[in-house]
Amino acid sequence: MGFLNAVTQKQRHTGLFILLFFFMLSNYNVYIGFYLKPYMVFLSLFLLFHLSTFSFQKMYSFEIMLVLFYLFYGFTGAFSAYPLASIRIMAGIALLIGFFFILKFFLRSFSNFAIQEAIAKAGLLFNTISLLLYAIGLKKIGFQAMEEMTVSYGVLFDRSYPRLVGLLQDPNLYVFYNSLFFAYFLTNMTSWRNKIGLALCMFTTVLTFSRGGILAMLIIILTYMVICNSSTRRRTMTTMGLIFIAAGYFAVFIMKINIGGLLTGRIADFSNDGGSGRFELWRRAWEYFLAHPVIGIGADNFIEYNKVYYGESLYTHNTLLQILSESGLVGLCLYLLFLLFVLVHLMKRHVIKEHPYLLLSFLAFLMQIMSLSLIIHEVFILYLAILSVTLQRAENVHFEQKHKVATIQLTT
Repeated sequence: MGFLNAVTQKQRHTGLFILLFFFMLSNYNVYIGFYLKPYMVFLSLFLLFHLSTFSFQKMYSFEIMLVLFYLFYGFTGAFSAYPLASIRIMAGIALLIGFFFILKFFLRSFSNFAIQEAIAKAGLLFNTISLLLYAIGLKKIGFQAMEEMTVSYGVLFDRSYPRLVGLLQDPNLYVFYNSLFFAYFLTNMTSWRNKIGLALCMFTTVLTFSRGGILAMLIIILTYMVICNSSTRRRTMTTMGLIFIAAGYFAVFIMKINIGGLLTGRIADFSNDGGSGRFELWRRAWEYFLAHPVIGIGADNFIEYNKVYYGESLYTHNTLLQILSESGLVGLCLYLLFLLFVLVHLMKRHVIKEHPYLLLSFLAFLMQIMSLSLIIHEVFILYLAILSVTLQRAENVHFEQKHKVATIQLTT
């Protein structure tokens, strides 16, 4: 009986690892009126087999505020010039929120240790496959710089820069996907597996040549240096120094990539390319906000306005400015309250002490929404589900301890 229980538990943990990895495969989808992604199929099948026991889990203030923001954001579409775009994104939001509740129900049956083990395994697999695809892509093209944007397996040649995209299509989004893994490995360097995981995350992040992504990585490293104790700080700095040396040697002498020169070039380009055209897009978003300051131009209407007035189907590349332009001051205030409530829960002593990777992941997300349009994103929803389940479990433990103390006091 014990053997059967052990096998069943191992199968369940394998299922959790597969689900987390499926979140990294969002580009491998089938369009059926919406993009059906691997994690959606997994969670739909799980719900099908557990429909009789399904229940909604406790919602925290940040979850309630996020739902309120989405409701208002969708409401602005009723006054937009392009309501079909608003309807389209609200359908996507409704779908994502539905899977969020299923995901919370799925995660509640796993311990924090099991969830973190799945994060580690999915992170290792995601970065290993992405790095292999990058190497294959470089070899196929022959390490030749190309002026035109070209994708080959896991590499994107963008203005002569060989940028890693791995299993994805956008090097900037790659860092966003990788943030949870990077933060976990950074704060749990107690095994060789996690040290290797951190080395892979650092290497792949640098190879994306994403200026915002690399900056976010540096900030969460510095933040961790501040919040950890002195012995952990020394150990972390030593390990990271060795990782930098090993990664640099591998990149320069094995893969023949001039990392230093390419990074210097990317930084120098910042003053010439206007943040890859982002500054101009931000200016347009600000103008749309000034014209519609209260409730904005309507949900998901920025790209439509941009197409009509400038002939470009481009996103804002700044989540806060997109929210401001599309849902006005009211929408931005609701979203900022959501972010504030998340931060308040993360700053609780037991979360910082026992799960610092959750705080660091959130800081990385905050840094990257300044240069990416991420009003809805499945990886952020995954993060919020893990945070919610972790908070609920901590509250249950605290309640049990309090009840135990009260029982002992009564008996004595």
